Amino acid sequence: MRWDGQAITAERSDMLPGLELNSGFVRSVTTPEFVGVTFHEVLAKSALNKVGGADGGTWGWTINPYRGCSHACVYCFARPTHTYLEFDGGADFDQQIVVKTNVADVLTRELAKPSWDRHPVALGTNTDPYQRAEGRYRLMPGIIRALADSGTPFSILTKGSLLRRDIPLLVEAAKSVPVDIAMSIAVYDDDLQQSVEPGTPTTSARLATVRAVRDAGLDCSVFLMPVLPYITDTRAHLQHAVGRAAASGATSLMYSALHLKPGIKPWWYEWLGRTHPDLVGRYRAMYLDNTYAPKDYRRWLAERVRPILHEHGLSLGKVDPATGSMGFSDDAVPRTSDQSPLKRADPGYAHRAEYRPSNGLGPGTGAPGVAASAPASAEAGRPTGPTRLTEATRPTGAVRETGAVRTAEPRLF
Repeated sequence: MRWDGQAITAERSDMLPGLELNSGFVRSVTTPEFVGVTFHEVLAKSALNKVGGADGGTWGWTINPYRGCSHACVYCFARPTHTYLEFDGGADFDQQIVVKTNVADVLTRELAKPSWDRHPVALGTNTDPYQRAEGRYRLMPGIIRALADSGTPFSILTKGSLLRRDIPLLVEAAKSVPVDIAMSIAVYDDDLQQSVEPGTPTTSARLATVRAVRDAGLDCSVFLMPVLPYITDTRAHLQHAVGRAAASGATSLMYSALHLKPGIKPWWYEWLGRTHPDLVGRYRAMYLDNTYAPKDYRRWLAERVRPILHEHGLSLGKVDPATGSMGFSDDAVPRTSDQSPLKRADPGYAHRAEYRPSNGLGPGTGAPGVAASAPASAEAGRPTGPTRLTEATRPTGAVRETGAVRTAEPRLF
Protein backbone atom coordinates (compact mmCIF):
# COMPACT_ATOMS: atom_id res chain seq x y z
CA MET A 1 0.00 0.00 0.00
CA ARG A 2 1.40 3.37 -0.98
CA TRP A 3 0.74 4.82 2.50
CA ASP A 4 2.41 2.08 4.55
CA GLY A 5 5.58 4.13 4.75
CA GLN A 6 3.67 7.01 6.31
CA ALA A 7 2.78 5.18 9.50
CA ILE A 8 4.15 6.92 12.58
CA THR A 9 6.15 3.81 13.41
CA ALA A 10 7.66 3.54 9.93
CA GLU A 11 11.30 4.20 9.16
CA ARG A 12 11.74 7.58 7.47
CA SER A 13 13.55 5.92 4.56
CA ASP A 14 10.29 4.14 3.72
CA MET A 15 8.23 7.30 3.42
CA LEU A 16 6.81 8.51 0.15
CA PRO A 17 9.17 10.98 -1.55
CA GLY A 18 6.66 13.82 -1.50
CA LEU A 19 5.88 13.45 2.22
CA GLU A 20 9.38 13.22 3.59
CA LEU A 21 8.73 16.30 5.75
CA ASN A 22 5.76 14.63 7.44
CA SER A 23 6.24 12.85 10.74
CA GLY A 24 3.42 10.39 10.24
CA PHE A 25 0.28 9.26 8.54
CA VAL A 26 -2.67 9.25 10.92
CA ARG A 27 -5.68 7.92 9.01
CA SER A 28 -7.68 8.06 5.78
CA VAL A 29 -11.22 9.42 6.02
CA THR A 30 -14.25 9.36 3.73
CA THR A 31 -17.49 11.14 4.62
CA PRO A 32 -20.96 11.38 3.04
CA GLU A 33 -20.52 15.15 2.73
CA PHE A 34 -17.60 14.71 0.31
CA VAL A 35 -18.66 11.99 -2.10
CA GLY A 36 -15.71 10.45 -3.89
CA VAL A 37 -13.11 12.33 -1.85
CA THR A 38 -10.66 10.68 0.56
CA PHE A 39 -8.84 12.76 3.15
CA HIS A 40 -5.43 11.48 4.24
CA GLU A 41 -4.64 13.06 7.59
CA VAL A 42 -0.94 13.47 8.35
CA LEU A 43 1.17 15.06 11.06
CA ALA A 44 3.45 17.56 9.38
CA LYS A 45 6.95 18.19 10.61
CA SER A 46 7.22 21.52 8.77
CA ALA A 47 4.69 24.19 7.82
CA LEU A 48 6.77 26.86 6.08
CA ASN A 49 8.12 26.10 2.61
CA LYS A 50 11.12 28.01 1.25
CA VAL A 51 10.83 28.84 -2.44
CA GLY A 52 12.43 31.35 -4.76
CA GLY A 53 15.46 33.43 -3.83
CA ALA A 54 17.87 32.59 -1.06
CA ASP A 55 17.12 35.90 0.66
CA GLY A 56 13.53 34.90 1.43
CA GLY A 57 12.18 37.84 -0.55
CA THR A 58 8.91 38.14 -2.44
CA TRP A 59 7.21 34.75 -2.79
CA GLY A 60 10.08 33.29 -0.76
CA TRP A 61 7.88 31.47 1.78
CA THR A 62 4.61 29.60 1.39
CA ILE A 63 2.26 27.45 3.45
CA ASN A 64 0.25 24.59 1.98
CA PRO A 65 -2.11 23.16 4.61
CA TYR A 66 -3.41 20.70 2.00
CA ARG A 67 -1.98 18.67 -0.88
CA GLY A 68 -4.33 18.13 -3.79
CA CYS A 69 -7.43 20.24 -4.28
CA SER A 70 -11.12 19.37 -4.43
CA HIS A 71 -11.80 22.46 -6.55
CA ALA A 72 -10.81 20.17 -9.44
CA CYS A 73 -9.85 22.92 -11.90
CA VAL A 74 -8.87 21.10 -15.08
CA TYR A 75 -6.11 23.60 -15.89
CA CYS A 76 -4.48 23.68 -12.42
CA PHE A 77 -0.71 24.04 -12.72
CA ALA A 78 -0.15 22.19 -9.41
CA ARG A 79 -1.45 18.84 -10.68
CA PRO A 80 2.00 17.36 -11.36
CA THR A 81 2.99 17.83 -7.70
CA HIS A 82 0.62 15.04 -6.70
CA THR A 83 2.81 12.51 -8.50
CA TYR A 84 5.41 13.01 -5.74
CA LEU A 85 2.94 11.23 -3.46
CA GLU A 86 2.55 8.33 -5.91
CA PHE A 87 -0.85 9.68 -6.93
CA ASP A 88 -1.73 10.80 -10.44
CA GLY A 89 -2.29 14.42 -11.40
CA GLY A 90 -5.84 13.82 -12.63
CA ALA A 91 -8.66 12.37 -10.55
CA ASP A 92 -6.30 11.67 -7.63
CA PHE A 93 -5.37 15.34 -7.40
CA ASP A 94 -9.08 16.18 -7.11
CA GLN A 95 -10.10 13.33 -4.80
CA GLN A 96 -7.08 12.22 -2.72
CA ILE A 97 -6.50 15.17 -0.41
CA VAL A 98 -3.63 15.23 2.08
CA VAL A 99 -4.49 17.22 5.22
CA LYS A 100 -1.77 18.51 7.53
CA THR A 101 -3.92 18.45 10.63
CA ASN A 102 -1.30 19.96 12.96
CA VAL A 103 -0.10 22.67 10.57
CA ALA A 104 -1.11 25.61 12.80
CA ASP A 105 0.76 24.25 15.83
CA VAL A 106 3.86 23.50 13.75
CA LEU A 107 3.69 26.96 12.18
CA THR A 108 3.46 28.63 15.59
CA ARG A 109 6.67 26.89 16.68
CA GLU A 110 8.48 27.81 13.47
CA LEU A 111 7.47 31.47 13.68
CA ALA A 112 8.69 31.64 17.29
CA LYS A 113 12.26 30.73 16.35
CA PRO A 114 14.76 33.59 16.77
CA SER A 115 15.96 32.94 13.21
CA TRP A 116 12.56 33.81 11.69
CA ASP A 117 12.85 37.25 10.06
CA ARG A 118 9.14 37.79 9.39
CA HIS A 119 9.39 37.42 5.63
CA PRO A 120 6.07 37.66 3.75
CA VAL A 121 4.27 34.32 3.53
CA ALA A 122 1.94 33.37 0.68
CA LEU A 123 -1.00 30.96 0.89
CA GLY A 124 -2.73 29.62 -2.20
CA THR A 125 0.30 29.35 -4.46
CA ASN A 126 0.05 25.58 -4.88
CA THR A 127 -3.33 24.30 -3.66
CA ASP A 128 -6.24 26.32 -2.37
CA PRO A 129 -6.32 26.91 1.41
CA TYR A 130 -10.09 27.49 1.24
CA GLN A 131 -10.99 24.44 -0.80
CA ARG A 132 -13.98 22.47 0.43
CA ALA A 133 -11.83 20.46 2.85
CA GLU A 134 -11.31 23.62 4.91
CA GLY A 135 -14.98 23.53 5.85
CA ARG A 136 -14.27 20.27 7.65
CA TYR A 137 -10.78 20.83 9.07
CA ARG A 138 -10.74 24.58 9.84
CA LEU A 139 -6.96 24.94 9.54
CA MET A 140 -6.90 28.53 8.32
CA PRO A 141 -8.03 30.31 11.52
CA GLY A 142 -5.05 28.90 13.40
CA ILE A 143 -2.71 29.80 10.55
CA ILE A 144 -4.00 33.38 10.38
CA ARG A 145 -3.64 33.84 14.15
CA ALA A 146 -0.12 32.40 14.15
CA LEU A 147 1.03 34.70 11.36
CA ALA A 148 -0.55 37.81 12.87
CA ASP A 149 0.66 37.09 16.41
CA SER A 150 4.23 36.67 15.14
CA GLY A 151 4.16 39.91 13.12
CA THR A 152 4.46 38.07 9.80
CA PRO A 153 2.88 39.70 6.71
CA PHE A 154 0.90 37.32 4.54
CA SER A 155 -1.22 37.01 1.42
CA ILE A 156 -4.07 34.68 0.48
CA LEU A 157 -5.09 33.69 -3.04
CA THR A 158 -8.21 31.54 -3.23
CA LYS A 159 -11.24 30.49 -5.21
CA GLY A 160 -13.05 29.62 -1.99
CA SER A 161 -15.95 31.72 -0.79
CA LEU A 162 -15.43 30.04 2.59
CA LEU A 163 -12.92 32.84 3.17
CA ARG A 164 -15.92 34.89 4.34
CA ARG A 165 -15.96 32.84 7.53
CA ASP A 166 -12.56 34.28 8.44
CA ILE A 167 -13.07 37.92 7.47
CA PRO A 168 -13.26 39.03 11.15
CA LEU A 169 -9.93 37.29 11.79
CA LEU A 170 -8.38 38.90 8.71
CA VAL A 171 -9.60 42.34 9.74
CA GLU A 172 -8.04 41.87 13.16
CA ALA A 173 -4.79 40.55 11.65
CA ALA A 174 -4.56 43.55 9.31
CA LYS A 175 -4.34 45.84 12.33
CA SER A 176 -0.88 44.47 13.11
CA VAL A 177 0.55 43.13 9.82
CA PRO A 178 0.06 43.76 6.09
CA VAL A 179 -2.60 41.36 4.79
CA ASP A 180 -3.26 40.90 1.09
CA ILE A 181 -6.27 39.02 -0.28
CA ALA A 182 -7.09 37.99 -3.83
CA MET A 183 -9.98 36.01 -5.29
CA SER A 184 -9.29 33.88 -8.36
CA ILE A 185 -12.19 34.12 -10.83
CA ALA A 186 -11.26 33.02 -14.34
CA VAL A 187 -14.64 32.14 -15.88
CA TYR A 188 -17.81 34.25 -15.94
CA ASP A 189 -20.06 31.90 -17.90
CA ASP A 190 -21.96 29.62 -15.51
CA ASP A 191 -22.02 26.51 -17.69
CA LEU A 192 -18.35 26.75 -18.59
CA GLN A 193 -17.37 27.42 -14.99
CA GLN A 194 -19.09 24.26 -13.80
CA SER A 195 -17.40 22.28 -16.57
CA VAL A 196 -13.81 23.44 -16.19
CA GLU A 197 -13.87 24.17 -12.41
CA PRO A 198 -16.45 21.66 -11.17
CA GLY A 199 -15.53 21.81 -7.48
CA THR A 200 -15.41 25.57 -7.09
CA PRO A 201 -18.01 27.98 -5.70
CA THR A 202 -20.00 29.80 -8.35
CA THR A 203 -18.66 32.95 -9.93
CA SER A 204 -21.42 34.90 -8.18
CA ALA A 205 -20.42 33.47 -4.79
CA ARG A 206 -16.81 34.47 -5.32
CA LEU A 207 -17.73 37.98 -6.43
CA ALA A 208 -19.93 38.26 -3.35
CA THR A 209 -16.88 37.31 -1.29
CA VAL A 210 -14.87 40.10 -2.90
CA ARG A 211 -17.64 42.51 -1.94
CA ALA A 212 -17.71 41.16 1.63
CA VAL A 213 -13.95 41.64 1.99
CA ARG A 214 -14.19 45.19 0.65
CA ASP A 215 -17.15 46.00 2.89
CA ALA A 216 -15.01 44.89 5.83
CA GLY A 217 -12.44 47.54 4.89
CA LEU A 218 -9.81 45.28 3.32
CA ASP A 219 -8.42 45.40 -0.19
CA CYS A 220 -9.18 42.47 -2.48
CA SER A 221 -7.78 41.84 -5.95
CA VAL A 222 -9.28 39.60 -8.62
CA PHE A 223 -7.16 37.13 -10.58
CA LEU A 224 -8.57 36.68 -14.08
CA MET A 225 -6.37 33.65 -14.57
CA PRO A 226 -6.11 31.79 -16.76
CA VAL A 227 -7.62 33.36 -19.85
CA LEU A 228 -8.47 30.41 -22.11
CA PRO A 229 -7.62 31.08 -25.77
CA TYR A 230 -10.66 30.91 -28.09
CA ILE A 231 -12.91 30.29 -25.08
CA THR A 232 -12.72 33.17 -22.61
CA ASP A 233 -10.66 35.68 -24.58
CA THR A 234 -13.61 37.15 -26.48
CA ARG A 235 -14.20 40.84 -26.03
CA ALA A 236 -17.69 40.14 -24.70
CA HIS A 237 -16.45 37.71 -22.03
CA LEU A 238 -13.63 40.01 -20.95
CA GLN A 239 -15.93 43.03 -20.78
CA HIS A 240 -18.40 41.03 -18.72
CA ALA A 241 -15.65 39.68 -16.44
CA VAL A 242 -13.91 42.98 -15.76
CA GLY A 243 -17.22 44.78 -15.33
CA ARG A 244 -18.41 42.32 -12.70
CA ALA A 245 -15.05 42.38 -10.91
CA ALA A 246 -15.17 46.18 -10.79
CA ALA A 247 -18.77 46.16 -9.59
CA SER A 248 -17.77 43.84 -6.74
CA GLY A 249 -15.30 46.46 -5.52
CA ALA A 250 -12.08 44.73 -6.59
CA THR A 251 -9.06 46.95 -5.94
CA SER A 252 -7.04 45.62 -8.88
CA LEU A 253 -7.04 42.83 -11.42
CA MET A 254 -4.38 40.41 -12.62
CA TYR A 255 -4.67 38.38 -15.81
CA SER A 256 -2.60 35.98 -17.87
CA ALA A 257 -3.12 33.45 -20.63
CA LEU A 258 -3.37 29.74 -19.91
CA HIS A 259 -0.08 27.96 -19.49
CA LEU A 260 0.18 24.21 -19.74
CA LYS A 261 2.96 22.29 -18.04
CA PRO A 262 3.74 18.86 -19.49
CA GLY A 263 2.09 17.12 -16.54
CA ILE A 264 -1.14 19.07 -17.09
CA LYS A 265 -1.51 18.67 -20.84
CA PRO A 266 -2.99 15.12 -20.84
CA TRP A 267 -5.79 16.14 -18.48
CA TRP A 268 -6.41 19.42 -20.27
CA TYR A 269 -6.60 17.83 -23.72
CA GLU A 270 -8.91 15.11 -22.43
CA TRP A 271 -11.32 17.81 -21.22
CA LEU A 272 -10.89 19.91 -24.35
CA GLY A 273 -11.54 16.91 -26.59
CA ARG A 274 -14.83 16.23 -24.81
CA THR A 275 -16.07 19.79 -24.63
CA HIS A 276 -14.43 21.69 -27.52
CA PRO A 277 -13.07 19.11 -29.98
CA ASP A 278 -12.77 21.75 -32.69
CA LEU A 279 -10.16 23.56 -30.60
CA VAL A 280 -7.76 20.69 -29.93
CA GLY A 281 -5.72 21.27 -33.07
CA ARG A 282 -5.49 25.00 -32.43
CA TYR A 283 -4.29 24.48 -28.87
CA ARG A 284 -1.68 21.98 -29.99
CA ALA A 285 -0.46 24.51 -32.56
CA MET A 286 -0.26 27.23 -29.93
CA TYR A 287 1.48 25.27 -27.19
CA LEU A 288 3.40 22.59 -29.11
CA ASP A 289 6.11 21.52 -26.63
CA ASN A 290 5.88 24.77 -24.70
CA THR A 291 4.30 25.72 -21.41
CA TYR A 292 3.34 29.28 -22.32
CA ALA A 293 1.21 30.76 -25.08
CA PRO A 294 3.17 32.46 -27.88
CA LYS A 295 4.42 35.96 -27.19
CA ASP A 296 2.38 37.51 -29.96
CA TYR A 297 -0.80 36.04 -28.47
CA ARG A 298 0.07 37.47 -25.06
CA ARG A 299 0.68 40.89 -26.60
CA TRP A 300 -2.63 40.61 -28.43
CA LEU A 301 -4.35 39.72 -25.16
CA ALA A 302 -2.71 42.64 -23.36
CA GLU A 303 -3.92 45.02 -26.06
CA ARG A 304 -7.43 43.68 -25.60
CA VAL A 305 -7.54 43.65 -21.80
CA ARG A 306 -5.86 46.87 -20.77
CA PRO A 307 -8.38 49.28 -22.35
CA ILE A 308 -11.16 47.33 -20.64
CA LEU A 309 -9.40 47.76 -17.30
CA HIS A 310 -9.14 51.50 -17.87
CA GLU A 311 -12.78 51.67 -18.93
CA HIS A 312 -13.86 50.16 -15.62
CA GLY A 313 -11.37 52.06 -13.46
CA LEU A 314 -9.45 48.94 -12.51
CA SER A 315 -5.68 48.87 -12.23
CA LEU A 316 -3.30 46.12 -13.22
CA GLY A 317 -2.17 44.28 -10.10
CA LYS A 318 1.47 43.95 -9.16
CA VAL A 319 3.47 42.47 -6.32
CA ASP A 320 3.34 44.24 -2.98
CA PRO A 321 6.71 43.62 -1.28
CA ALA A 322 5.06 44.04 2.12
CA THR A 323 3.00 40.89 1.67
CA GLY A 324 4.55 39.08 -1.28
CA SER A 325 1.35 39.48 -3.23
CA MET A 326 -0.56 41.71 -5.64
CA GLY A 327 -0.95 45.46 -5.56
CA PHE A 328 -1.73 47.96 -8.29
CA SER A 329 0.03 50.04 -10.92
CA ASP A 330 -0.24 53.78 -11.31
CA ASP A 331 -1.21 53.68 -14.99
CA ALA A 332 -4.91 53.28 -14.20
CA VAL A 333 -7.31 54.73 -11.67
CA PRO A 334 -6.73 52.88 -8.37
CA ARG A 335 -9.74 51.65 -6.45
CA THR A 336 -7.98 51.48 -3.12
CA SER A 337 -7.43 53.81 -0.19
CA ASP A 338 -4.44 56.12 0.17
CA GLN A 339 -3.43 54.15 3.25
CA SER A 340 -3.24 50.84 1.38
CA PRO A 341 0.10 49.03 1.66
CA LEU A 342 -0.52 47.98 -1.95
CA LYS A 343 1.03 51.26 -3.11
CA ARG A 344 4.42 49.73 -2.38
CA ALA A 345 4.35 47.80 -5.63
CA ASP A 346 7.09 46.16 -7.64
CA PRO A 347 6.76 47.66 -11.13
CA GLY A 348 8.36 44.64 -12.75
CA TYR A 349 5.76 42.08 -11.74
CA ALA A 350 3.49 42.55 -14.73
CA HIS A 351 6.43 41.77 -16.97
CA ARG A 352 7.20 38.57 -15.13
CA ALA A 353 3.57 37.52 -15.05
CA GLU A 354 2.90 38.09 -18.74
CA TYR A 355 6.05 37.25 -20.65
CA ARG A 356 8.05 34.12 -20.15
CA PRO A 357 10.44 32.27 -22.45
CA SER A 358 8.63 30.70 -25.39
CA ASN A 359 9.51 28.76 -28.52
CA GLY A 360 9.90 31.95 -30.52
CA LEU A 361 6.72 31.53 -32.52
CA GLY A 362 5.66 35.06 -31.66
CA PRO A 363 7.76 37.77 -33.33
CA GLY A 364 9.32 40.59 -31.36
CA THR A 365 9.61 41.33 -27.68
CA GLY A 366 8.08 43.72 -25.24
CA ALA A 367 6.37 44.18 -21.95
CA PRO A 368 2.78 43.15 -21.45
CA GLY A 369 0.24 45.76 -22.22
CA VAL A 370 2.51 47.82 -24.49
CA ALA A 371 0.01 48.80 -27.12
CA ALA A 372 2.60 49.81 -29.70
CA SER A 373 3.70 46.21 -30.14
CA ALA A 374 0.18 44.84 -30.64
CA PRO A 375 -1.87 44.77 -33.84
CA ALA A 376 -3.39 48.12 -34.82
CA SER A 377 -6.82 46.61 -34.35
CA ALA A 378 -7.23 43.98 -31.66
CA GLU A 379 -10.13 42.53 -33.59
CA ALA A 380 -7.90 42.05 -36.62
CA GLY A 381 -6.85 38.61 -35.49
CA ARG A 382 -5.85 36.47 -32.57
CA PRO A 383 -2.22 35.35 -32.89
CA THR A 384 -1.77 31.60 -32.56
CA GLY A 385 1.90 31.20 -33.35
CA PRO A 386 2.29 29.83 -36.87
CA THR A 387 -0.99 31.32 -38.10
CA ARG A 388 -3.26 34.28 -37.44
CA LEU A 389 -6.99 33.80 -37.37
CA THR A 390 -9.59 36.48 -37.91
CA GLU A 391 -12.70 36.90 -35.81
CA ALA A 392 -14.65 35.47 -38.74
CA THR A 393 -12.85 32.14 -38.38
CA ARG A 394 -13.30 31.89 -34.62
CA PRO A 395 -15.00 28.62 -33.59
CA THR A 396 -18.59 29.35 -32.64
CA GLY A 397 -20.72 27.79 -29.96
CA ALA A 398 -17.80 27.20 -27.60
CA VAL A 399 -19.15 29.44 -24.87
CA ARG A 400 -22.60 30.71 -24.05
CA GLU A 401 -21.82 34.27 -23.03
CA THR A 402 -24.40 35.83 -20.80
CA GLY A 403 -24.73 38.54 -18.25
CA ALA A 404 -27.05 36.43 -16.15
CA VAL A 405 -26.14 36.01 -12.51
CA ARG A 406 -27.23 33.04 -10.46
CA THR A 407 -29.81 33.92 -7.86
CA ALA A 408 -29.30 30.85 -5.70
CA GLU A 409 -27.59 31.19 -2.34
CA PRO A 410 -23.79 31.17 -2.77
CA ARG A 411 -22.10 27.84 -2.05
CA LEU A 412 -19.65 28.44 0.79
CA PHE A 413 -17.61 25.26 0.44
